[in-house]
Amino acid sequence: MSDGSLSQDEIDALLMSDAPSEMPGTPVADGGLSDAEKNAVLGLLTEITSSQSATLSGIMVKSVTVGAPRLETAGREQFLSELPDEVVEIKLDYKSGMVGGHMYVLQGDDALKIASPMIGQEDLELNGTAVSAVSEAMSQIAGASVTTIGDKVGETILTDSPEGQSVPKAMLGLPGDPFVSVIYNLEIEGQGSLKLYELFDFNLVRELAGKLGAAPAPAAAAPQGTMDPMTGMGSGAADPMAGMMGGFQQMNPNMGAPVMGGFGSQPPPNVQGVQFPELSPAMSSGEQRNIGLLMDVSMELTVELGRTKWKIKDILGMGEGTIIELDKLAGEPVDILVNNNLIARGEVVVIDENFGVRVTEIVSTMDRMTER
Repeated sequence: MSDGSLSQDEIDALLMSDAPSEMPGTPVADGGLSDAEKNAVLGLLTEITSSQSATLSGIMVKSVTVGAPRLETAGREQFLSELPDEVVEIKLDYKSGMVGGHMYVLQGDDALKIASPMIGQEDLELNGTAVSAVSEAMSQIAGASVTTIGDKVGETILTDSPEGQSVPKAMLGLPGDPFVSVIYNLEIEGQGSLKLYELFDFNLVRELAGKLGAAPAPAAAAPQGTMDPMTGMGSGAADPMAGMMGGFQQMNPNMGAPVMGGFGSQPPPNVQGVQFPELSPAMSSGEQRNIGLLMDVSMELTVELGRTKWKIKDILGMGEGTIIELDKLAGEPVDILVNNNLIARGEVVVIDENFGVRVTEIVSTMDRMTER
């Protein structure tokens, strides 16, 4: 314009063009997780994929490769829109060391790709047996995961026992809204590829990131008010003297602290009691998972009435009607052995014309070593 002044529309256009699209002090768009938090958690989960691949290959007796994970913050509606109508969920909430919701989700067909090799049956239906097999597989890889996480953060982390079921996607018990979704691509020998979703409570991921040393996203910057085009001052602008004082206090953190013994004295030291570590041994999550692998193994249980020693000539002379005298007296408890190891004692009973044994004593490890 000829007088060099700007119209209100021109001023508004200049203000809009100069405003940055994303201020450094505003939270990140991905659900409030900072880049540092996402990178820390994603790096740890990527490190775990090799042990998860080995675990799945062992229980499925097939080569399994767990691909690099992808992490994103998701809402319920967005997540459900990516799934078919029927899915399999396996809940394994974190209960010790860190606490929060945690679960795995698979499409029904993908769940069968895991269950079929474990059961050894083709054309398997998505029934209770198949869901149980998938639950065991997810329990195993979760065990490998929490063991590595626990080693990284210096804590023993445990999960609940797996709870698996086939449900309509609308019935999924998701861990909050929003939550963190980690997506893995699995390649299974002879079964093809599948997609596995691992879902975490949002606060659980933030806690893990903090334990890994990642800084959270900064809080949103306070609004600075509007600018008066005539004066150039903001109607809600902060007091410039307050900003100067705030900056001075940042340079001199002891400003305003109580003076002890004269000018410039430091505040008293923060004295805390010594925290001693727990001395009682704790079973790691990995050990608990390994014990779970043995629960279905059959073992031989023997009830021993007594023993004796004979010479070879006496054994050769044994025939029908021979009486063998044992080292036990009448009425003494019989020994109960598992794989020839003494574990208990009991008394002989008769149940519906069948012999049985009522356990009367559990033999301790020390007694077992001294007696046998």
